[in-house]
Amino acid sequence: MIPTRQLVGLALALSTAAALSLGITRFSYALLFPPMRVDLGWSYTLAGVMNTINGIGYLMGAMIAPRLLRRFGASRLLLVAAAVASVFMGLGGFINSTTLWMVQRLLAGTASSLVFVAGGLLAIQLAALQPSRSGFLMGLYYGGTGFGIVLTALLVPAVLAATEQLPHGWIWTWWALTPACFAATALLWWPARRLQNLTALPPAGTTHAAGFKWQPLSYALAGYAMFGVGYIGYMTFVIALLREQGVSAPIVTIFYTLLGVAVLASTRVWAGLLDRCKDGKLLAILNGLVGLATIMPVLTSAWPVILASGILFGGVFLSLVASTSALVRHNLPRTAWGAGISAFTIVFAAGQIVGPTIVGWIADGPGGLARGLIFSAVALWIGAALAWRQRAL
Repeated sequence: MIPTRQLVGLALALSTAAALSLGITRFSYALLFPPMRVDLGWSYTLAGVMNTINGIGYLMGAMIAPRLLRRFGASRLLLVAAAVASVFMGLGGFINSTTLWMVQRLLAGTASSLVFVAGGLLAIQLAALQPSRSGFLMGLYYGGTGFGIVLTALLVPAVLAATEQLPHGWIWTWWALTPACFAATALLWWPARRLQNLTALPPAGTTHAAGFKWQPLSYALAGYAMFGVGYIGYMTFVIALLREQGVSAPIVTIFYTLLGVAVLASTRVWAGLLDRCKDGKLLAILNGLVGLATIMPVLTSAWPVILASGILFGGVFLSLVASTSALVRHNLPRTAWGAGISAFTIVFAAGQIVGPTIVGWIADGPGGLARGLIFSAVALWIGAALAWRQRAL
């Protein structure tokens, strides 16, 4: 029996997988692409396509993860994928070609997806060792995304300011984040090795669709797909919008830092509702709140409103992801949990693929980025209306 203190330590160390796969390798793009777009002559549509391609890589990783997990195990897959994702981060500092950037975003998305999935499986296994605190332990894992966001919020603007006068100064930000990725990979050795033999993977058959049909959860699935469409527009373009509005660099840094801190706190805020809500109401409420956070910086560039937008967004969006796992747990038999989570992952990935390109295309037309984020907010509110109709099975 592992002591509680050691379980908490393992969960915190494991949370660096979420920090690496989402907070750094995925969400740092919001801070990195504005100077890249200017230097490389990208349109907003092309900048959005880059995140769409990253989303395709994420979907590819999610689809091949079950086979790789059965063959290599979660611990080995986690460490290898984390090292590969770190390498792709470093390679970003050597690329000026648009075509090569598309390849980098695709492969980086695949690697980071494998990190997140393998880390999530180990987190579930860890939480199962102390069922009375399983929600808290799982929350520590997902909260790692906030650590990654805070790190990028503090590091990227400082590096960009220091290299502003250098040719292609933005490349140094990719190199600056690479050691952080490798440090996260090193931290993962302890939980990966410690958890390797504690529990076994479920039989392959449990990931099949035994007892699962899409239709009974169709409203929740549709609502989650619209979340994928809407939230990624904010995480891709909100920093560019703030810069266009003339928001000062310190306020932008504070904004993104508070967003990350809110992610860290969010799992505790919503834990009770995640345990109690068995229908689509919580998914609907959280979609609506993310939509509100998305529209706020469009309405005004006043810094109190901007900071409130970041705090609200960060305090909600990962708990919305957790709410779909809660829906699966509450409404499906254990043998269908794998198939249910897979279904939600697929529709979420599909939304992430569609969202950035549409928002970028809208942003290149009249109304600019503001109109693009209005589209994101509307998509989220449509998702809220759909999820509200989901009944407990």
